[in-house]
This record gives sequence, C-alpha cells and structure tokens, in this order.
Amino acid sequence: MKIYVVSGLGADFKVLEKIQFPKQHEVVFLDWMIPEQNEEFQHYVQRMAEKIDDSEPFYLLGYSFGGILVQEINKIKPAKKVVIMGSIRSDKEKSVLIKTGQITRIPKLLPVRFFNEKTTSIYSMFRKFFDPKNPRILQYFQVRDPYYLKWSIEKISDWKFEENPDVIQILGDKDIVFPIKNCRPDYIIKGGTHLFPATKSKEVSGILKGVFE
Repeated sequence: MKIYVVSGLGADFKVLEKIQFPKQHEVVFLDWMIPEQNEEFQHYVQRMAEKIDDSEPFYLLGYSFGGILVQEINKIKPAKKVVIMGSIRSDKEKSVLIKTGQITRIPKLLPVRFFNEKTTSIYSMFRKFFDPKNPRILQYFQVRDPYYLKWSIEKISDWKFEENPDVIQILGDKDIVFPIKNCRPDYIIKGGTHLFPATKSKEVSGILKGVFE
C-alpha cells in the first residue's frame, strides 16, 4: 500500500529522511506546489489531491502544515488511515500566536517582501518557532518562495476544521508551534520539539511501524 507524505511549511523531506518507514509499503512524497495568485485553499487542496491514486487503498501522512493539508485531502479522497505529526486536528488546537494572527489579520497585512529569506526577521522567526538549538534548521527550510510562505501562513491562520477522531496525532511535548497543552495526541514524543521527526526519528519510526502494520 502507498503512504502519501506531505512535509511541513517550507520544508523539503530532509526533515523526514531519518524515519524508517515500514518496508511493506511504498512511500510517495508529495512536493509543495507554488500557489496560484489569490488561490483559495480548497482549490489548492484539490490540485494536491490530484497527485493521489485513489483507485486502491492508501495512507496519508502529514507533518506540520502538511498535517493540515492531508486532513483536507482526506475529505476529497478518503484514506485508510490519516496520521499527522507536529500538527493539529482542528482549529481549536491552534496556539495563541496563530489565533492572534487570525484575529488581527497580520499575516494578510504583511507584504510579500517581508518573507524574503535574506531578512533577519524571517530568519529569527523560524529559528524560534522550529528549534533554536538545531544547527540544520535552514537545511530543512528549502521552499522559500516569498508568495508561497505568505500564502501558507495566511491559510494556517485562517484554517477552520472540525476534529476527525480517527486522525492519528503524534506530537512533541516541547513543541511551541502547536503546543501539546491544546491537544490530546495519540502519541507523545518526550523532549520532542517541532523538529522531532528529525531529532527523535527512531521513536517516530517505531510508532509508524505499529500504525501502518
């Protein structure tokens, strides 16, 4: 069976490269696409879902923003199982910071040029959010198109979703992007920051082996 995987906001699959996926399944990584100008989120989800062959059963796995995306894809093309890592199951699990962005509309008001990779503000922001002690942070953060970044942060801020109890949630207890205090995860990674798929890969691999048996 295929496991379709979507990584996090701006991240390529280096953040997931240490994970040992169950050998009996085929892993298919879905690359982020650059959104069309003023593209609605549901239209973008539909385009991403077109990459999935639903003529046979499959699994969905999403990390961070990818976790949000695979839950939306699941409404269009239902998977046998949906697993999210370092992500949330509903808008009720958003952090105070993300909720503030939704209320104040700051992400929408920020100019695209703010998301230029050369600016110290965006650099420091992502270091703080993901894992300030990890020296490889910018190696994971490879999709740096300014419009894509602005668009994605707007969509995370605005996301509304009713929790699906069948979605399997794996969360780090030190995650400051999606704090565990707002969630009831199925699996907790002790000492795991938002980058736990990279820093706690052995533990994650064991969990996924059991989930995708």
